[in-house]
Formats: sequence, structure tokens, C-alpha cells
Amino acid sequence: MTVSENPVNLSSGLPETALDPEPAEAREVLAAALAAPEELRREAVATVTTRYPRYLDAWARLGDLARDDAESTGRAADLAAAYAYYRVGYHRGLDQLRQSGWRGQGYVRWRHAPNRGFLRSLAGLARVAGAIGEDDEARRCLTFVSQLDPGWDGADA
Repeated sequence: MTVSENPVNLSSGLPETALDPEPAEAREVLAAALAAPEELRREAVATVTTRYPRYLDAWARLGDLARDDAESTGRAADLAAAYAYYRVGYHRGLDQLRQSGWRGQGYVRWRHAPNRGFLRSLAGLARVAGAIGEDDEARRCLTFVSQLDPGWDGADA
């Protein structure tokens, strides 16, 4: 019997991409920043993004913190900041997904913890885009999230 040079792919469905985890030190620094007193938390998380600018979850959490301010105050500057932070996490996430072999299709599931920063950023971008009246962007982002992980409802973001 000879071995075929063309292996048979027995898997079915779309491929699934999981990003590599951030270094343990980066995860610890972000956890400490998120545990900081509320009045210091946003600055602490911002410091994480400057120390680890490719850390997707840090960008998403910074967007969450800006969004919290925006929802309570309705200030345009807070909405703009949240939009920018989420957009950075989204675009850096696309770069990392491509580096991990993602080719524009397939799943990026919430159950893989390293994917969560990207998904949080994308879902946050959808929320803030809707809040500023950019309805087409909000719909596009929501559709993209549901395509990447159809089973994720965004509740745990």
C-alpha cells in the first residue's frame, strides 16, 4: 500500500481560528488594572495598552470603560474615545487573525479566550457605531460577529 500525496480532509464545515494567548505577564497586568479602584481603572487599562499595544482585550476593555462614561454622560468625546479604542482592537485583531491563518472566512469562537478581545472590540464597535448614528457600520459589525461565532450572544462580553 502506498501513501497518497494528496491527503483527504475528513473535517467538514468552515475552519476555526484561535489566536495565540497573550503572555502571562500581560494578562496579569490587565487583571490588576481592571481590579484598580473605579476612579483609576481607565488610566490603568490605558497604561496596559501602551505597554502591550497588540493586546486586543486591553483595547476592548478600554473601549468598555470609555463607553461606560459615554452612556452615563452622553458626551461626544466619550463616544469618540470608545469608538477609537474598539476600532484599534478590531483592526489589530484582523491583523492577528490573518497572521494565524484566517483567510476571511471561518469561525473565531468566544470559547477560545484569546479570541475574546477581538470579539469584544467588534461587538463594542457595533454598539458605539449605533450610538453615534452610524447604522450601516453597526449592522455590518453585528453581522460579522454573528458569522464569526453564531452561538455567541455577546452577553458575557
